[in-house]
Amino acid sequence: MRSTTMASVWSAARAVMALAIIAAVVAQLAKSVGTAAELGRDVSVTIVNFFSFFTILSNTAAAGVLLWAVVWYWRRGRKADAEPAPLAVALTCVSTYMVVTGVVYNTLLRNIELPQGSEPIPWSNEILHLIGPVFLLVDVFVGPPRRRVPWSTVWIVAAFPILWAVYTLARGPLTVNPVTGDPYWYPYPFLNPNNTALEPIPGYPGVAVYVVAIAAVILGIGALVVWWRRRTGVGETDAAAAPEQEPAVAP
Repeated sequence: MRSTTMASVWSAARAVMALAIIAAVVAQLAKSVGTAAELGRDVSVTIVNFFSFFTILSNTAAAGVLLWAVVWYWRRGRKADAEPAPLAVALTCVSTYMVVTGVVYNTLLRNIELPQGSEPIPWSNEILHLIGPVFLLVDVFVGPPRRRVPWSTVWIVAAFPILWAVYTLARGPLTVNPVTGDPYWYPYPFLNPNNTALEPIPGYPGVAVYVVAIAAVILGIGALVVWWRRRTGVGETDAAAAPEQEPAVAP
């Protein structure tokens, strides 16, 4: 998407998507807090739990980075060949997280029955788990303009999911579930070592299987996003894009 007109259209689409994601997150948070207060649940724990979901964190980050990209484009980007390096890395990260969110939810979680009073808002749920991920996937291929990033960016992409998994597994057994009263809380059933339905192995070994599998998906998708940026982008990491230097001639 190199033409100014198309780049401007896509930047407007980024703004709309970011606002839709923010609306979805705020609406779902308001419903969760309202339900918790109405049923006498611990509201503070409910809020912390809400922002402990990878879906919420990845969507919130995606909205922020998309708005960053929009502001940059309209202020400076229309005359630039590529976005600044920090923005390029941030877009690489949130694109990966959102695609992973869509893949994991729609393959493992969509048909899981939730406790009464915990059901998501349908329109919000679709934005956070389907529409947003699809948009960020498309953005990888058509987003304007594009900077190449080094292969080491894959490890930057992996850093947040690793920290989130450590946080989740450490906090889980220390948190009382405000819905069921269980002496543990995990955002997803495949991370809950107390879940007897874990396959192929129950307990922490079963959790480890899922963690390793999802880590492989994150690294794989992150590597594909980096590969595409390196294939189609420009910038100081692109040796071919740099003007060839004339050899120095002694006076």
